[in-house]
Amino acid sequence: MRLVIAPNAFKECLSAPEVAKAMASGARKASPDLEILEVPLADGGDGWKHVLAALIGSQLPLLP
Repeated sequence: MRLVIAPNAFKECLSAPEVAKAMASGARKASPDLEILEVPLADGGDGWKHVLAALIGSQLPLLP
């Protein structure tokens, strides 16, 4: 079975990539045979820079 995990950030707690990773970890523990695709999302607010950094394989800060 395939599972797409596409969360937004948990404000002032976890970035969208961190939320996706945590959700994927829990799903793998519950069902090790899952094929999981992590797709962190952002609505253009605070979490956008974290999603962009993850998509391009960069570290924050993106700009000086």
